[in-house]
Amino acid sequence: MMSNELTPAAILQRYGRFGVDLSLARIERLLASLDNPQQWVPIVHVAGTNGKGSVCAYLSAVLSAAGYRVGRYTSPHLVDWTERICLNDRSIDADQLRSHLLAVEAAIDPQAETPTQFEVFTAAAWHYFAARRVDIAVIEVGLGGRLDATNVCASPLVSVITSISREHWQRLGPTVADIAREKAGILKSGRPAAVGPLPAAAAAVVAQRAADLSCPLYWVEPAAAVRPGWLCAGLTPVEYPQALLGEHQRINSALAIAALQLLQQQGWQIAPAAIQQGMAAARWPGRLEWTTWQDQWLLIDGAHNPAAAQVLRKYVDQALPQRSITWLMGMLETKDHKDVFAALLRPGDRLCLVPVPGHLSASPVDLAQMAQAVCPELQILQRASLSAGLAAVFADPTELTVLCGSLYLVGDFLGLRSG
Repeated sequence: MMSNELTPAAILQRYGRFGVDLSLARIERLLASLDNPQQWVPIVHVAGTNGKGSVCAYLSAVLSAAGYRVGRYTSPHLVDWTERICLNDRSIDADQLRSHLLAVEAAIDPQAETPTQFEVFTAAAWHYFAARRVDIAVIEVGLGGRLDATNVCASPLVSVITSISREHWQRLGPTVADIAREKAGILKSGRPAAVGPLPAAAAAVVAQRAADLSCPLYWVEPAAAVRPGWLCAGLTPVEYPQALLGEHQRINSALAIAALQLLQQQGWQIAPAAIQQGMAAARWPGRLEWTTWQDQWLLIDGAHNPAAAQVLRKYVDQALPQRSITWLMGMLETKDHKDVFAALLRPGDRLCLVPVPGHLSASPVDLAQMAQAVCPELQILQRASLSAGLAAVFADPTELTVLCGSLYLVGDFLGLRSG
C-alpha cells in the first residue's frame, strides 16, 4: 500500500506550480538523463484539435488485437492519472507509475530549470514504455505539437493530424493558420502522415510543411456507411464495425485505418480480422457516452470547444430529434464560452451551470449572463457543485439530460458515480 506522501498525484503536485511552458529544452535534457528511452520506442504520433483520443483508442485496440505489445499515452485523464499510460489498453498500476515518476524525479538536474508537470509525466511514460519493451506506442500530443513534450522522436512510424480549429489560441496563436503551424510541427522528414479534412488556411500550412520535409501526405476522407453499424474506409478500402458514437467517428476511424495501412506498408502485420476485432473493441470513455445517475439516463461528453459542441448538438438532434434538453454544464475560464453556447443551446432548453472543481473554472454567474444573451428563451439554474446540479436537474427531469462543457467535469461526475 502506498503512503499518501508517495502517491503519483502527490509526486506530480510538486510540479503543478510550474504551469504550462511550451518548450523542448527541458524534456530533452530530462530524457537524456534517463538514457533517452524515447529512442527505443517506435511510435504513431497523433495531433489535432478534436478526435485525437478516439484515434488513439482505435489504433491501440487494433494493434493489440494484431498481437503487438502496445503502449498508449493520452491526456487528460478523467478520474485518475493512471488512465493516461496504458499497455494493451490496461492502465498502468499506481505502484508502477509511482516507481517511474520517482525515477524521473531522480534524474532531474537541480541546477537546471525545473520541468513542468506534463514534462515529468511524459518522461515517466517514455521510461515505462521502454522498460516494458513495447513493440509500438500510440502517443497523443498534449498541446499544439511543435513544442509539445511528446515531440521528441525524429522518425515516427506515422504522424496523424485529426482536425484543426481555433482552440488554445492564447498559446498557439490567434488564427487557424497559426494553430496549424504548431500542429504541423509533429511532421518529420520523409515520414508518412495521415491528415483529416482541414479548413483551407490550415490545409495550406500543413501541405507546405509536408512539402518542405518531403513528408508523404495522405488526405483522409470520412468513412462511408455500408450497412447499419458498419463503415468502409482506407487507402485500400476495408470494412469495420463502428463502436464509438457520433457521425464524427467516420473521420476519426478513417484516420486510424489510414494510419494502420501506412504501418502495413512498413511491414507491420495487421490482418483484416484484427482490424475488425480491434475497431469493435475500441472504447473512449466520457465522449458521447450514455450512462446513468440514480437510475436515470444521462448523456456525457466533454464538448469543451465550439467544434466539439457542434458535434454533440448534431448527435443529439439526429439521435433524439425534437427532445426537451437539459444541459448540465461547467467550463474552464479559458474556453470560448459564447461559441460553445451558440452551438448547443436552443429555445425551450434548460441550462444548469456549475463550477468545474479543482480547476480554473469560469464563474456560473458570468456564464449565465452569456447564455441568456445567446439564447434568451432559456431557463437557467445555477448550483454551487456538480452534486447539487445533478440533484436539481433530476428533481424535475426533462426528456434528455446532457452533462458537458469540460472533460474535467465529466471526470468529476465519474468520480462521484464510482464513489
